[in-house]
Amino acid sequence: MQQPTHGTRRDAIAKIKAATAFTAIPLAFMALGLAGQASAQTPSPAFPSKTIRFVVPYPPGGPTDLMARMLQPELQQRLGVTVIVENKSGAGGNLGSAEVARQAPADGHTLLLAASGPMAVNSSLYKSMPFNPLKDLEPVVQLSAFPLVLEVHPSLGVKTVAELLALAKTGKTLSFASAGNGTPQHLAGELFNSMEQVKLGHVPYRGAGPALNDLIGGQVGVMFDIVGSSLQHIQGGRLIPLAVTSAERTKVLPDVPTMAQAGVPGYQITGWHGIAVRAGTPPAAIDKLNATVNAIFKDPAFRTRWEAIGTPAVGGTAAEFGALIKSDSQRLGALVRSTGVTLD
Repeated sequence: MQQPTHGTRRDAIAKIKAATAFTAIPLAFMALGLAGQASAQTPSPAFPSKTIRFVVPYPPGGPTDLMARMLQPELQQRLGVTVIVENKSGAGGNLGSAEVARQAPADGHTLLLAASGPMAVNSSLYKSMPFNPLKDLEPVVQLSAFPLVLEVHPSLGVKTVAELLALAKTGKTLSFASAGNGTPQHLAGELFNSMEQVKLGHVPYRGAGPALNDLIGGQVGVMFDIVGSSLQHIQGGRLIPLAVTSAERTKVLPDVPTMAQAGVPGYQITGWHGIAVRAGTPPAAIDKLNATVNAIFKDPAFRTRWEAIGTPAVGGTAAEFGALIKSDSQRLGALVRSTGVTLD
């Protein structure tokens, strides 16, 4: 057999190199394409991926704090991460709310126990707000819708709204405690003053817990408080309930009349709580938080414990909670203006 010449070998090698080079070009582009595709399809970290802070804008011991602490173990179990409740009180709930609205990362790992005061009232009450509830926060889910109970210390010697009004109109100095300026407790007292033409002095506290402690101690005589936080003290005889502020009687105090039934027709005021996060939080995180709370509220045992504090377990969509915040900002803002409520 004839052996190939050097020239033939060189030609054969050249052809092999050329073929290899042309094959490598599309393979290289294919590799780049696959890498880009893999990068585009890389999922974002699953939510939640770290500890969740649950900020309560009031001190420990009040009804807002109680709700957060009831939810904390349930959220922790269902979400699979640690949930820590932190109290950041002051300025009628503005300080803690502003921290979440302006400083927290917008990733869903910082929750605000949103109350109707800082979310819907304070914008009309304060000349300067450290945050905008409608722009800086995203609604997640409504938690509660609660009436207040008008209650007095036994030392006042009154057992009905009519007797309280009669005492107030004698000129006796009377004061009512509240959880702070702009809270439902504050507005309830101012509405009472306005409708009945009396002058109960307002004593604002840094949360419902401290206010309730002073009411029980007799340092202040009157308070409009969330039913759940005062219930054990009413049942124990330390406080006397006169009326509830809702349109209907509450299940946990069936013998206590509404304000209308007690002789103040047209009087009605309620408050609410919910969960909010900083604006810009991914919708997927909001959806998961919303679904988790709704699942908690479907548990019969939890609902029983929750409703024992005097409020239904509301739940619902984030959009429904957002609509409530907007409508109450208008409604409660009008109440602030009509009663002439001002900061002390």
